Amino acid sequence: MCSAIGRPGIWAAQERLSRLKRACAEEGLDGMVIRDTANIAWLTAFRQVFDEEQAHVAFVGADADEVLVHTDSRYVTALEREAADTVFRIDAEVVSFSQWIHAAWERYRSRMSEEGHTARCFGIEDSMSLAQFRALERAFLPQNDEELTAETVLPFVETSNLILKLRAQKDDFEIRRCKAAQAVTDAAFEHIVDYMRPGMTERNVQLELDRFMLENGADGLAFPTIIACGENGASPHAIVSDKKLEAGQCVVMDFGACWEGYCSDMTRTVFLGEPSSQMQAAWECLRHANESVEAMLRPGITGRAAHELALSVLEESGFGGRMGHGLGHGVGIEIHEEPVLSPRNEDPLVAGNVVTVEPGIYIPGSFGMRLEDFGVITEEGFEVFTQSTHEMVVI
Repeated sequence: MCSAIGRPGIWAAQERLSRLKRACAEEGLDGMVIRDTANIAWLTAFRQVFDEEQAHVAFVGADADEVLVHTDSRYVTALEREAADTVFRIDAEVVSFSQWIHAAWERYRSRMSEEGHTARCFGIEDSMSLAQFRALERAFLPQNDEELTAETVLPFVETSNLILKLRAQKDDFEIRRCKAAQAVTDAAFEHIVDYMRPGMTERNVQLELDRFMLENGADGLAFPTIIACGENGASPHAIVSDKKLEAGQCVVMDFGACWEGYCSDMTRTVFLGEPSSQMQAAWECLRHANESVEAMLRPGITGRAAHELALSVLEESGFGGRMGHGLGHGVGIEIHEEPVLSPRNEDPLVAGNVVTVEPGIYIPGSFGMRLEDFGVITEEGFEVFTQSTHEMVVI
């Protein structure tokens, strides 16, 4: 038998497959081809299989009991291990992805016809590269046709973020993993504030922070760690350098661990000695913005409304125009997912959305700071996963 932590993905995958099939029905699709590795990882809930390579493709028939997954010899053993006793069937035939999709669709279409049904079209992801799309077109050209014409009818249609929208609403399986990843990240913050001192470089701090996470439970890093001191902190996505930490500076630290394939994301700003009055005021404003948004988050609130609340708090404290980025984003298998807390998101949040809240204040040539938590929208409000303090940390 599988342990509770070892194979709870079986029930999670079954529920996700049901959700995907319902979404296909709503879109009028008879099936779905999944090429994006993160989407396949989400659907299967497999552990310790996937990496950054787009080496896989899955075919889901709307009325099929099985899901076909094509891979190559590098991954077949791990995939077969995870697929045991599930609806997923692994195929490592040495063919191109477009040839494999064509064969999978034709087999499915033929089977449906034998059962008295018609399979007309399947969906593809809009994230597919142009080269892959052209290869798929060629694979489905009618026999004896050498190129597409205005009369050519292809059986696949582009979908718009169909699976990403499903991934935006996390299940308990995913939420537990996000929480576990954040526990490693919180422990790393507690460690690093005892470690860092003026005279160290940004890179010294980054390497120690990364080492601690990897040696204390992380499967990997959620993204390249950001350590930005002094004026470097005014760049939200600063690249770690050999700049030395100096007394009187504040240091922005944006980092996260991965655990069982899921990411965490937090930012804390610490102070090297007593902060200036401007830094003190900025920190108090930032904390107020963060906590005001977290208090208002609940189902029905839009990403735009959350963003605008943070901006209004900054404006009221004299820091208007000092945050040029969106307030937050979804987190899960990937560090940036749906939904976003930004002016471009007019959709209401729903229970199960896992998002960051990360207001920032940036003063070019002087300093920057950011305070970021992440958590899940619940029926009652917002459950924050991040346990590290909001109190000012002075080293």
